[in-house]
Amino acid sequence: MTIKYPRMFQLLVLAVLGILPPSVVCSAETRMQSSKPNVLFLICDDLNCDMSTYGHATVQTPNMDRLAARGVRFENAHCQFPLCGPSRISFMTGMYPDQTLVHRNSIYVREHTPNVLTIPQVFRSAGYFATRIGKIYHYNVPRHVGTSGHDDPYSWNQVFNPRGRDKDEEHLIFSLRKNNFGGTLSWLAADGTDAEQTDGIAASIAVERLRKHAAEKTPFFMAVGLYRPHTPYVAPKKYFEMYPATKIKVPQIPEGYYETLPKPAVASITRKKDQINLSNDLAQQAIQAYYASITFADAQLGIILQALEETGLTENTIVVFTSDHGYHMGEHRHYQKTTLFENATRIPLVIAGPGISEPGKVAAGPVEMVDIYPTLTALAGLDTPAAVSGISLAPMLADVSRSVRQAAFTQFGTGYSIRTERYRYTHWGPDGSLGAELYDHQNDSVEMVNLANRPESAAVVKELSALLKSRIAQANVPPKGVRQIRFENKRAVPQPNP
Repeated sequence: MTIKYPRMFQLLVLAVLGILPPSVVCSAETRMQSSKPNVLFLICDDLNCDMSTYGHATVQTPNMDRLAARGVRFENAHCQFPLCGPSRISFMTGMYPDQTLVHRNSIYVREHTPNVLTIPQVFRSAGYFATRIGKIYHYNVPRHVGTSGHDDPYSWNQVFNPRGRDKDEEHLIFSLRKNNFGGTLSWLAADGTDAEQTDGIAASIAVERLRKHAAEKTPFFMAVGLYRPHTPYVAPKKYFEMYPATKIKVPQIPEGYYETLPKPAVASITRKKDQINLSNDLAQQAIQAYYASITFADAQLGIILQALEETGLTENTIVVFTSDHGYHMGEHRHYQKTTLFENATRIPLVIAGPGISEPGKVAAGPVEMVDIYPTLTALAGLDTPAAVSGISLAPMLADVSRSVRQAAFTQFGTGYSIRTERYRYTHWGPDGSLGAELYDHQNDSVEMVNLANRPESAAVVKELSALLKSRIAQANVPPKGVRQIRFENKRAVPQPNP
């Protein structure tokens, strides 16, 4: 039997015997390190699909357009929970919120799952240098800008917490509730340049780090989290000027609309009382500011991607661009997130780099944010932890006509929802006891006509209800090898370890 030793071991033996100089071994090791695909993970905060990249007629996102042209754009991608903290912990661990036990903000990932392996941890263990710039885990915005927020220090080798002019000029920001910014509509057309803003500083840091990695030829996992377009919507004035407020059309709902929905669904779109009946003028200004913040964020992402190209790292770097959840800007007469409508669940998702056989194509099959984790490990040739519930999207990157899922799954409050290629089905309460919703996207892409109680929909409701219940059961399977800790009356109660 012939034993085949690894190439690096062979070179080390030759160096010890004096046959090869140590410099040759070091050079070979550097080449092996640099052959690993890098990962550049780019994420915006509270960004929906109001982008030219996704066909929006008004909002300009030229840099994401270019990224999509050399990657795959996922048309039907959805978050697991339409709220920052639960969503971010979910996709960073590849587990569903009912597995992470995180259903609200301001919770650290290891409070409930102390030994979980996050995406960057897996890459760190494989020799990658993991960097966080800005917001990846939950932060209270803008309160925690410039701090580590609810970050997980075990995930990173190095972190950067940019703080810019937007933080220093909070006193200039208009808000529907004075001095309340993160949870209510608020905005500022700022003086100064992009580079003075927190996200502009983050882009500059990312450029410097990319140049360093290119020079040192070290494999990296770099996560850059921008704060925009999260409230307060702050961007330099030039971006506001791109979207004249008076030309913006505010979404409307028909009379009697609330009576067509289950009570929990109505509660989800009426929970922010000061944002229900905005005047047309205020609504136009809020939407203008949101659009301005999107294009500003796109410009910062463009700076980062330009540096990736200039440093020669593009061909060997997997780029993921996404958001933590979707966002309403007046649809269903609701602003911001925390609903189970398409506006809040659907996210932008573009993947480019090695492994893309059909650049510029669109994948229509439903996918989830938990799928990002196993996709990255698969593309990098790393083992995926057994606790990860997601499914690799690598087959769809190779052939966009393929699907890896029958439906995408999202939850919020007492509700659970699935989105197939054609339908959205949602039920509220145990086994749907508080009502259901069914929307046919073939005829109703804005989800305004609830078909759940119509006799002609009975067969579809029965099929999708069974599918949803099976998905709920799957999302509650205890993650393999991960300790779960619940809190009852403020006391930690460890769960059985699967």
